[in-house]
Amino acid sequence: MVKYSKKDENSFALGITLLFYLLENRKEDIKRIYLSPSFEKNETYKKIVKQAKQESIPLIENNIKIFKDLSEKDNCLAIGEFKKRFTDLDKNKNHLVLVNPSNMGNLGTILRSALAFNIDNIALISPCADPYDPKTIRASMGSIFSINLQIFSSFEEYRKKYSKHYFYPFMLQAKKQINEIEIDTPYSIILGNEATGLDKSFLSIGTPTLIRISNKVDSLNLDNAASIALYEFSKSNK
Repeated sequence: MVKYSKKDENSFALGITLLFYLLENRKEDIKRIYLSPSFEKNETYKKIVKQAKQESIPLIENNIKIFKDLSEKDNCLAIGEFKKRFTDLDKNKNHLVLVNPSNMGNLGTILRSALAFNIDNIALISPCADPYDPKTIRASMGSIFSINLQIFSSFEEYRKKYSKHYFYPFMLQAKKQINEIEIDTPYSIILGNEATGLDKSFLSIGTPTLIRISNKVDSLNLDNAASIALYEFSKSNK
C-alpha cells in the first residue's frame, strides 16, 4: 500500500489542478507523474504528457493502485510525486510566523491567503501540522509551491535568525488595535495555534496587536484572523 508519511522525503499533489501548479512552480522537484488509466486522451492529457517529456519527468500510466491508496476521490486523474523543499527565508522580505498550527486544513488555507497578500516567506514553529501532507497541499490550492517554508524548533530560534525583523504578535491581550499601530518593515506577523493562541510571553515581544471583535464571540478562527492581519498589513506595502 502506498501511503504518505511525514517522515518521507517526497509528497504528492493529487489532481490535475495541483499538478499544473507543481509543474509551473516546482518542476525541478517532480520525481514522477502518475496518470489514471481512466484519464481521457484529451487536450489536458496531451499537455501534461508534453510537459513531462520536455522536463524528462517519468510518466506512469498503469498504476491504478496508487490512485486507490492516495486519493479519497474517484475522479482523481493525475498525481505528481515531488521532493519536499524547506529553505531559508528571505531576510529582506516580510514573514508570516505560525506558532504550533495544528490543523492541516487551516494551515493550507492560511498559506493560500498569505500568497494572495504577497507574503511568500513563512516560518512554522514546531510542533506543527505537516505543510506537505496532501490534505494541506489541497487546502492551499497549490500555493505552497510558490512559498519559502522554514520550520523552527522554537520561536526563539526564529527570532535569533531574523532579529532585524519587526515583530507583531497577534493577541487578545494586546492593548493596541491593528489600526492604531505603526507598521515597520521587514515585518513578521505572528499568530498562535487554533486552541490557545500565543503564550503571554509574547506580550513582551515587538508590538503586540489586537484585532477588535464584538463581545458576542470570544475569538476568531485562526484562518480568519490570519486573513485579516495579512490584508491590513498589505496596505502598508503600497
